[in-house]
Amino acid sequence: MANTVVITGANRGIGLELARQWQARGERVIPVCREPSDELRALGADILDGIDVTHDADVHRLADELAGERVDLLYNNAGILIDENLANMDWATMRQQFEVNTLGPLKVTHALLPSMGEGGKIGLMTSRMGSIADNDSGGRYGYRMSKAALNAAGKSLSVDLAPRGIAVAILHPGFVTTEMTEGRGHITPAEAAERLIRRMDQLDLANTGTFWHSDGSVLPW
Repeated sequence: MANTVVITGANRGIGLELARQWQARGERVIPVCREPSDELRALGADILDGIDVTHDADVHRLADELAGERVDLLYNNAGILIDENLANMDWATMRQQFEVNTLGPLKVTHALLPSMGEGGKIGLMTSRMGSIADNDSGGRYGYRMSKAALNAAGKSLSVDLAPRGIAVAILHPGFVTTEMTEGRGHITPAEAAERLIRRMDQLDLANTGTFWHSDGSVLPW
């Protein structure tokens, strides 16, 4: 029986590749996004669009759309990166990144918990830039802080949801050639998606709450 996989930010980049690859192996994929791309429409999946993870009303509508259905896997992929530094401390964009990168995934997860049961899996797309121990280049205050906060939320979710049989993965995709990285990177979105799916396949209650690189290595907090 196919699993139902919900993916936020699925209109492009890694999210689109996750949707494409999970669907190709026979899973029922429900892509979630603000505006669907032509590439996403071409998959023929049941798209839930018009969903901004920072808007409470949109998140509630997402939960209503999925009410009564079982969600086997939720992958919180939606995120943004804006580059602040000491010479340009833009408080507004820092707040925006917290809303999208930290509170958005937590809101979506909380809203969809009634649709998840024992054996369910949650993936949080974070970044090694959220690692405090790994920070040796500074800068990017909003992105780093928002991802570090997401890591903390993911760890708490893993503890709180373990009694319900739901496992949580905190995942860094790698340096991927996407619009977010302006086409720079070491691996393609397709390669990143393949590795992330492998990590989700390996996720269980024994390793819930792990901060993973998509290559399988464990990252420092």
